[in-house]
Amino acid sequence: MQINTISPEISVSAQITAGDIAAIKAAGFRSILSNRPDGEGADQPSYEEIAAAAREAGLEAAYQPVTSGMIRDEEAVAFGEALRALPGPVLAYCRTGTRSATLWALARARDKPLADILSATKSAGYDMTGVARRIANGGKTPTSKGDAHYKIVIVGGGAAGIAVASSLRARLAETEIALIDPADIHYYQPGWTMVGGGIFEPEITARTMGSLIPRGVHWLKSAVAAFEPKDNAVILDGCRVVTYDRLIVCPGIKLDWDRIEGLEETLGRNGVTSNYRYDLAPYTWKLVQGLRQGRALFTQPPMPIKCAGAPQKAMYLSSDHWFREGRMADIDVQFMNAGGVLFGVPEYVPALMDYVRKYDATLNFFHNLKSVDGPGKTATFTVAKPDEAPGEVTVDFDMMHVCPPQVAPDFIRVSPLADEAGWVDVDQATLRHKTYDNIWALGDVMNAPNAKTAAAARKQAPVVAENLVADMNGAAPSAQYDGYGSCPLTVERGKIVLAEFGYGGRLLPSFPKALIDGTKPSRAAWFLKETLLPPIYWKAMLRGKEWMARPEKIIARP
Repeated sequence: MQINTISPEISVSAQITAGDIAAIKAAGFRSILSNRPDGEGADQPSYEEIAAAAREAGLEAAYQPVTSGMIRDEEAVAFGEALRALPGPVLAYCRTGTRSATLWALARARDKPLADILSATKSAGYDMTGVARRIANGGKTPTSKGDAHYKIVIVGGGAAGIAVASSLRARLAETEIALIDPADIHYYQPGWTMVGGGIFEPEITARTMGSLIPRGVHWLKSAVAAFEPKDNAVILDGCRVVTYDRLIVCPGIKLDWDRIEGLEETLGRNGVTSNYRYDLAPYTWKLVQGLRQGRALFTQPPMPIKCAGAPQKAMYLSSDHWFREGRMADIDVQFMNAGGVLFGVPEYVPALMDYVRKYDATLNFFHNLKSVDGPGKTATFTVAKPDEAPGEVTVDFDMMHVCPPQVAPDFIRVSPLADEAGWVDVDQATLRHKTYDNIWALGDVMNAPNAKTAAAARKQAPVVAENLVADMNGAAPSAQYDGYGSCPLTVERGKIVLAEFGYGGRLLPSFPKALIDGTKPSRAAWFLKETLLPPIYWKAMLRGKEWMARPEKIIARP
């Protein structure tokens, strides 16, 4: 007998026998709930036989038989009522456990988010995506097959979503395209490092979503609840259903602040900040200006994260200000990195190490932030160095810049589109889904082994557009993505180490070395970051002008 836990209130299992009751009681259950009709299988013990053994052991027992594959709405309601009436925790069972898990999912549809329900049942070994539409509809059978249909649906209105919408619009002027995103504001997130360094004002990094979505693209201002790729459908919050011929998935990445104990309660005060949020980047600059002495911590979680250089960019720009103000002798700069290297592409490390030494920063590798005590000004890290026993260390701070752990959005992780790690599963060259050939993905949410940067999305958007159009024309994919990503490492005010690389860490410079040698700090790279890249983002990338982003063609092999 295998017991699969869904939540503290309930676990489910396949058919049990009277002989299992002792083990069920020993496991801490106080009730059993049968969802399998008597006589469904020839070798099946009756409910009364099991219930008698349960009562003799001091357990409550209840019988709610449900026909396999025919769960009615009222049966889900009755299951919820039974859970409330029975002393918990409850073990529910049927032939395989699937019916009981489904009943729980539908019963909890009114008071739990869809993503949480799908995640809980998936963790227990049961895939509820087939009833996702019913769960999204509050546990009731929806009456609509689809509320709207578009030739192309794009999920996500960030850098990747708007860029690919514009690239498609330039190629398919008459095709019905919809973009789904609930946000009112679109942010130029690469600018937040500059806000935290006192170079940009935050307002220049924000524009209204409506001003950026390409003309002719339908904006569906809603959140996505689930995907039904076998039916070419996207379920929105409120159980509205949008169907498509082709789907592009690019909702970005989730900043998992909750994973660090005590962090959310202290963000924006007690000296704790992060350039990963629009409202906090100005606080970073305020803290930098105000710190005269003490310890400044800069944290980096395990990969993957978007813009892997951003945690150390904050450290360099902050230290540069203290250096110019003559404060470095009184400030202890510590970089707490969950990984084992300063930067993943070795060619850029020597230049970065020059600045580490200039600012006398201490590099603490294999230190992963676990918890924060804001009022007490302490941070606790798990330390997991190779060939050493894991441990913990608590460090005092006067200022701390935190980079949060990052995961795929909840509705992606529990969807049929995700790989085992929760990312959308694509071919790394064509960006086409490995299972569903009318779905593509780009940006931070996919599992291609590239750096998650806006520069990567700039190169990916034309690849997806070209390949989707080729598919519409009945042709094979024609464009391939080489893994390009760019990370302008702001090592000091006025100089940048411009890291540009692709799959496998291969260097992919955009400029001749005589103009910009990316492995060395340069003023030209700073000019690019400060002056040229923002208008390129707003006026080219998001407008479908593919400057220096034309996709590489797939060369057919003889």
